[in-house]
Amino acid sequence: MPIKPIIYLGADHAGFKLKESLREALAKAKLVVCDLSPRLVKDDDYPLAAKKVALAILHEEGSLGVLVCGTGHGMDIAANRYKGVRAIVARSEQDAKLSREHNHANVLVLGGWVTKPALAKKIVMKFLKTKPSKVERHVRRVKQLDT
Repeated sequence: MPIKPIIYLGADHAGFKLKESLREALAKAKLVVCDLSPRLVKDDDYPLAAKKVALAILHEEGSLGVLVCGTGHGMDIAANRYKGVRAIVARSEQDAKLSREHNHANVLVLGGWVTKPALAKKIVMKFLKTKPSKVERHVRRVKQLDT
């Protein structure tokens, strides 16, 4: 039986409510979840939550991250500062699927202000279920990201 990857969660104050909804859904699906933003902190800074998740996935091989802020863009920018992190903002299941397949994304970023919880859960599940493509052109391109 394959070992389930750890899913690291992080959010700032603007994404906290959606992150909580996702945490519950992931736990219900019996996935291994580590919430790195367990408490609501008003006026916190999104780069700090992104850093926690980025460093966690870099130290735990095969793990994935889910970040939530207001629009998703701030967390996306912050997480992508770390070599080896491939964070993407997804607004649809198709975004999540293609980013995992083609870009080997390892952090999914959502916007708490712009993504409804039902859609967010579908996006997260699509992201987690999709495997990175082993097609040579995709592997080659991903390697170029970290050079």
